[in-house]
Amino acid sequence: MEITTAIALFLTHVKVEKGLSANTVAAYQRDLAKFNVFAQKRKLALEAVTRDDLVDFLAGLYREKLESRTVARHLVTLRNFFRFAQMQEIVTKDPSLNLESPKIRRTLPGYLRLEEVERLLAQPDPKTAAGLRDRAMLEVLYSTGLRVSELTGLRVTDLDSKVGCIRCIGKGDKERIVPAGRKALGMVEKYLRDARPELLGKGVSSPALFVNRRGHSLSRVGVWKILSAYGRRAGLRVALTPHMLRHSFATHLLERGADLRSVQLMLGHADISTTQIYTHVVEERLKQIYKAHHPRA
Repeated sequence: MEITTAIALFLTHVKVEKGLSANTVAAYQRDLAKFNVFAQKRKLALEAVTRDDLVDFLAGLYREKLESRTVARHLVTLRNFFRFAQMQEIVTKDPSLNLESPKIRRTLPGYLRLEEVERLLAQPDPKTAAGLRDRAMLEVLYSTGLRVSELTGLRVTDLDSKVGCIRCIGKGDKERIVPAGRKALGMVEKYLRDARPELLGKGVSSPALFVNRRGHSLSRVGVWKILSAYGRRAGLRVALTPHMLRHSFATHLLERGADLRSVQLMLGHADISTTQIYTHVVEERLKQIYKAHHPRA
């Protein structure tokens, strides 16, 4: 079987049978397209791919100056692909079986200081429909730690102001309920009442919570551009991304005493090892507690 055909079968499998998110499927598709180009240059049939070929492919990614995290993701993609191919009896051996993952240096995520968050939230003009929408959107991102894809997927019916929470669909189409602060919920209610009807226009309806002037749901790129512009206006020390507000949410919770497990659930991390990148915050807080309360500190 041609590699292109096997890739198509694999992508259908992870999308339909495993129910992986569109973003994950798209990442698999990009990684395997790159591998397919590599295999075609070497004129390799799928069955003929060896461990050495995969090592050469990954080495080529390093020569392209890709980070070890990105190379590791390509390896995960290849492992899943060849495991599927073997299960489907497309290949008899899995060449990725004994490949070691690249060592990934855990980098601390960038986050905003509290005063920077306040400065950012003050940027949108609440006197305009778009400004009121943007203020509500920023409040929700910082109050809940949602991913940008989760934010753009929110519907009006996902908001429960009485209970004080938001329902969202995360990675792998997993649903979770996230607490939301009073200020965020109050701003969203004001946006729904005073700005959203104007953005939709007469006779236009949409289930999406945050919409553009055409009445469509805001895209991930659209949110990124909006946040980036407000970040520049706020004079932030770093370029603002939606994920930075997510990191700020987690960091500020932990700084004020939240436990790692609770933050894991709110962020929607399947494994607490993902959340443990924030342990530097916990460790710093423990040092401060020790210095403040130990008699010989």
